Amino acid sequence: MKREDLFPTEDKGFEGLRPLTFDDFIGQEHVKANLRVCVEAAKKRGEPLDHVLLYGPAGMGKTTLAFVVAQELGVGIKVTSGPAIERIGDLAAILTSLRDGDVLFVDEIHRLGKVIEEALYPAMEEFKFDIIIGQGPGAKAIRLKLPRFTLIGATTRIGLLSGPLRARFGMILRLDYYTLEELERIIMRASEFLSIPLDPKGAQEIAKRSRGTPRIALRLLKRVRDYAQVKGDGIISSEVAKEALDFMQIDQEGLDKMDRIILRTIIEKFGGGPVGIETICAALNEERDTIEEHHEPFLIQMGFLKRTARGRVATRKAFAYLGLTPPSAQKELF
Repeated sequence: MKREDLFPTEDKGFEGLRPLTFDDFIGQEHVKANLRVCVEAAKKRGEPLDHVLLYGPAGMGKTTLAFVVAQELGVGIKVTSGPAIERIGDLAAILTSLRDGDVLFVDEIHRLGKVIEEALYPAMEEFKFDIIIGQGPGAKAIRLKLPRFTLIGATTRIGLLSGPLRARFGMILRLDYYTLEELERIIMRASEFLSIPLDPKGAQEIAKRSRGTPRIALRLLKRVRDYAQVKGDGIISSEVAKEALDFMQIDQEGLDKMDRIILRTIIEKFGGGPVGIETICAALNEERDTIEEHHEPFLIQMGFLKRTARGRVATRKAFAYLGLTPPSAQKELF
């Protein structure tokens, strides 16, 4: 399979950053081990791989793993997303364009509409697709035979998937935050590809503030490179990395300006909580999805925020981190 065929939508300037094999993919060892065994077994049997559901925080490599699976299987891959499949006809067009053994990757699969989801069931189970021709009493149902394919779904919110859809995946695998050492390796590898002069301690500083997320690490590497070229001699040392990240208002824990605003809003406007998410959104004039998907997971992971039945609560650690003292009523919650 040609590389340009595999990554038709990728930025040509950075296509080499995406690993092509399990060996090249850094991190997520448990997930890779499971996929590797199943891929090898499927190849030996000459069968399509079981359908796979990948879930976890954004930027963990779910899309990249789908491409790696397709490459390891030696098959094609088509990429779409839940919101992009609006009508039955959209789904039919995608499914009928697949070839035997192909991978269909659906990002944000939790956002599939109910009608689309139900139409997908026979396609996943029997490789058949029911389509209605015409309207009213004269309408006819036609069953199309589909090529045997593998559906790889990705989601950041597995709790929003219906039970019937989840049950149709043969493998359900969680991707976790990356270790500091794994992020350092990813950053060093990227710097070599992009010909960025990078000191290992500079890579460590970037990794520390990357929120355990490769996508963020690579984005920060590029921004630190810009800073080093404009403000320094182009070499990213530990000192230059610290200056650049401080300039971007990303602190030692990886919190950005908006993260700190969220915590301060909960603490200073609502006494540390509990406070409902809609109230927080109104106070910040921010979308709920932005807070729930891009900020809360890391704040919770770091122990700065708790979700409770009554709302969000800033933890003792959040108060201490911001140099604030919990009110007496708040102390009773800890």
